[in-house]
Amino acid sequence: MSSVNNALRLILLFREQPSVRLMEAREYLGVAHSTAHRLLAMLAYHGFVRQDPESRAYLAGPALVEVGLAVVKTLDVREQARPYLEELAKRFGETAHLAVLEGNLVRYMDAVESDKALRVTARTGALMPAHCTSLGKALLAELPAESFQRVYPAGSGLDRVTDHSIDSVDKLRDELVKVRRRGYAVNSEESEEGVGSVAMTFRDLTNRWAAIALAAPVSRLSLQRTEEMVDALRDVVHRIDQSTVDTQVES
Repeated sequence: MSSVNNALRLILLFREQPSVRLMEAREYLGVAHSTAHRLLAMLAYHGFVRQDPESRAYLAGPALVEVGLAVVKTLDVREQARPYLEELAKRFGETAHLAVLEGNLVRYMDAVESDKALRVTARTGALMPAHCTSLGKALLAELPAESFQRVYPAGSGLDRVTDHSIDSVDKLRDELVKVRRRGYAVNSEESEEGVGSVAMTFRDLTNRWAAIALAAPVSRLSLQRTEEMVDALRDVVHRIDQSTVDTQVES
């Protein structure tokens, strides 16, 4: 039973960080080097983790992702949010996204794509660095300080996806202060050149944080248009929260 317990603890560790090194696994579990290696090898064999050939660190494997998505299907934040995505996309003629946080990444769970020729494409199923997206920044702003510290150690640098991306934890921390003050997050060409977005968070039926965003070419994101999107998102999030409360009361 101890081996099963340790294997499950390793899997749960991926909720807090995107990669795990052998030494980290050994120290986290308090086991011998050979035991940690054997556990990770077993998880890799079954597809729950995979080893990066260059860094030798272990990352979440396809089986773990598939199980996670299967659970999400059952809990179905997508079913809960889908009508609101459709409403936002129809109202603004822009792409609406739904996402959740996975360590320092955001997983795009669903989208309703704009029907305009020049549009932001749906990213359903994709992973993106959280610090480069409005969805990710909105979700990171909800993290307790200790959880944020585990994912983003103080003083560390951040990979840039574009020239506009935030490149340090200190700058990200400052940005999240603004997100909390405003009540929403923005992305101005930080994940893709020519693309901007605004996002807000809500709690799903399982009390997990999720985020919803409107994304558009920056050429269509005037200040007035952005303010209209923020107002619409605020209204949608309020209605989602209310429906969640109503559902929990009924159950």
